[in-house]
Amino acid sequence: MPTFTTKQGEYLAFIYWYTRVHRSAPAEADIRCYFRVTAPTVHGMIKKLHSEGFIERVPGQARSITVLVPSEELPIDW
Repeated sequence: MPTFTTKQGEYLAFIYWYTRVHRSAPAEADIRCYFRVTAPTVHGMIKKLHSEGFIERVPGQARSITVLVPSEELPIDW
């Protein structure tokens, strides 16, 4: 599996832990609020993570992000 950047790791860890806590994946708005970035920034990152095979998602379906990176490879101190 290709390696991810520090920022990508932060997003992956957030998505993973949000899903564990809330039992559903975060919406892009949840990610935007957490990282305090714009909607286009979050959408671009989600598209990049998907294209690189780090996540799976169903376009057009809300809260459908699944992290494909094993949890032990995610950064702990994000």
